[in-house]
Amino acid sequence: MAAYSLRINGQTKNVEVLPDTPLLWVIRDTVGLTGTKFGCGIAQCGACTVFVDGNPTRSCQLQVSDVGNSEITTIEGIGGREAQAVQKAWVARDVPQCGYCQSGQVMSAVALLKDNKKPSNEDIDNAMSGNLCRCATYVRIRAAIHDAAKSLEG
Repeated sequence: MAAYSLRINGQTKNVEVLPDTPLLWVIRDTVGLTGTKFGCGIAQCGACTVFVDGNPTRSCQLQVSDVGNSEITTIEGIGGREAQAVQKAWVARDVPQCGYCQSGQVMSAVALLKDNKKPSNEDIDNAMSGNLCRCATYVRIRAAIHDAAKSLEG
């Protein structure tokens, strides 16, 4: 075991875990923030997406010993104009079905809108391609991202 002081959602969390423990399990099991989901365990589905220093990152493949002083943001701590716009559009478009992948989908959509205020369909497809939805709500996800982008104008 090793001790780590992590910045998660603006708060310092002191944990003792093995250095090779994936960040996902530290967030979920040690800290108790269960909004971030385990999907595939090989960084292919995006369910475990969190922000590390503002960048969408698959937490299932990031060892806690590699986090350092980075700021981690989970779905529980996400905020700002883009996050509010995405969350509102998600509800309006009734995007979630089973909901399992949605925290990762929302994190990736927010990251896209922070970098690109007017994404095209291709931009959205590229940005969201690493997030899989077993319910196949991709059409609604794309529409919701367009709605969120429009709401951020003006």
